[in-house]
Amino acid sequence: MAWTYLVIAGILEVAWAYSMKLSEGFTRPVAAATTIVLMIASFALLSISMRTLPLGTAYTVWTGIGAVGAFVVGIVALGEQASLMRIGAGVLIVAGIVLMKLSSPQ
Repeated sequence: MAWTYLVIAGILEVAWAYSMKLSEGFTRPVAAATTIVLMIASFALLSISMRTLPLGTAYTVWTGIGAVGAFVVGIVALGEQASLMRIGAGVLIVAGIVLMKLSSPQ
């Protein structure tokens, strides 16, 4: 169950990063409030997953999901550049997440 909580926490990290972008520097109240709620939910689920998962594994996977997810959302929803080097960096992050999962005893 810890892995499920961790993946959901990572997805929520992507969601709060996107809503933070939409908040335009916290000048749009609804987007700013959404960001804060999503942040709290993401941190709460990360914390729950850390009850059984090692700190290094949980935090690395959480930030990796957030980084790759934000990268994909930036390209798909915000029209950011999708260069070969950026895509390669994303692939390396995903490879790191997979290796962390495979190396975890849980």
